[in-house]
Amino acid sequence: MTGYGRATARTERYEITAEVHSVNHRFLETSVRLPRSFSYLEEKLKEQVQQKISRGKVEVTLTMQTIGAKSTVVEINHDVVTAYLQAVAAENALLRESGFRRNQIMMGIAADENGNATDALPLSTLLRIPDAFQVQQVADDPDVIWSEVQPVMAEALQQFVAMRETEGKRLADDVAFHLDRLAEMTDAVEKLVPETVQQYYEKLYRKITELLGDRTVDESRLVTEAAVVAEKIAVDEELVRLRSHIAQFRVFLTSTEPVGRKMDFLVQELNREVNTTGSKSQHLEITKLVVDMKSEIEKIREQIQNIE
Repeated sequence: MTGYGRATARTERYEITAEVHSVNHRFLETSVRLPRSFSYLEEKLKEQVQQKISRGKVEVTLTMQTIGAKSTVVEINHDVVTAYLQAVAAENALLRESGFRRNQIMMGIAADENGNATDALPLSTLLRIPDAFQVQQVADDPDVIWSEVQPVMAEALQQFVAMRETEGKRLADDVAFHLDRLAEMTDAVEKLVPETVQQYYEKLYRKITELLGDRTVDESRLVTEAAVVAEKIAVDEELVRLRSHIAQFRVFLTSTEPVGRKMDFLVQELNREVNTTGSKSQHLEITKLVVDMKSEIEKIREQIQNIE
């Protein structure tokens, strides 16, 4: 059954959007599209879908848009900076020992609030030191993320289910119409069966009379023969089962539980009974009715592919 649902929410760090849509399918097949860094949510999302849906090809799309830069932390790599300063100090010491005082390495010029030179390391110099800064992404807590995603997904599923229920009501009305038509045709077949036996008897009587001419016709033998034929073409059991299946179908249409697969099976049984009725019948009107009944059953079969 087709359906669509969408929900959005904002948290401290993310704007979360969940979309759910489906097309017809005999079984439940769920696929999830989401950012790679949140792949651990896939199974939880599938489980949430399974709690609400039992049939259909369902696609879930989850987007997580970061709000601002709250997920980024910048730290100074103290060990790297210290190592650079120690290397410079050691080199300056060597230069002084060699008499090159004016050629000492200067890390930069910093001044206090009065403009006097200090030993402070200027930021401009610090920024030029490779690997002096470490940029890290703050790791998300999976439980916290799921607690934020779960209600958004639940809202999207609620919209999705509501849309499918509206469509389901329309489908149920259409299936009920075809079931009524099928029931009417079943009654018509039942009325024609005695006429079929009588027609066979009259046809057999005329043929034997023509063959025997003036000789007496043994009507008891004709009745016996007609009874044998009546047994062969009897469809009472098929019609009883057909009515039972129609009644069961109507029960399914009022059920609040998933019944799509059960309906699939019942349609096969309807076809079996109607086919048997057609193969036993030698009456033209019954044959026409059987063709119409199979047409109604096919219409029902097409619609229940959309029913969960």
